Amino acid sequence: MHAKHINPILNVSDLAASFAWFAKLGWGKNWEWGDPPDFGSVGSGECEIFLCVDGQGSRGRGENTRTMGPGGDDRADRGVWLMVWVDAVDPIHRRCLEEGLELTFPPTSMPWGVREMHVRHPDGHVLRIGQRIGAAHG
Repeated sequence: MHAKHINPILNVSDLAASFAWFAKLGWGKNWEWGDPPDFGSVGSGECEIFLCVDGQGSRGRGENTRTMGPGGDDRADRGVWLMVWVDAVDPIHRRCLEEGLELTFPPTSMPWGVREMHVRHPDGHVLRIGQRIGAAHG
């Protein structure tokens, strides 16, 4: 197999609310399907994520307030974790703070050569947003 593209599909409880949440991150609504709409897509750059209401996977947020580091629990949420690569994490962190998004791990330079932060979607999906910072990574 030679894969050309991957579209993760997130199980969401509310399509319109998910479009609005992603808009706070700077992602745009690509399309929606159904009457009423129960499937859709958001995009940023060349990346696209499908959103499906009540299907195609699992969701559920944990009671944890941190997903990594001291007091963190990376197993509590039942949603999907996505690694999103960007040029700079810190401006995204500032935007998340301004937009009131739930941050579960602050920007941190990790020993594997990545500066990353985590932001949690209301349905328990975690976007692990990172930039490469020099040291080798796997």
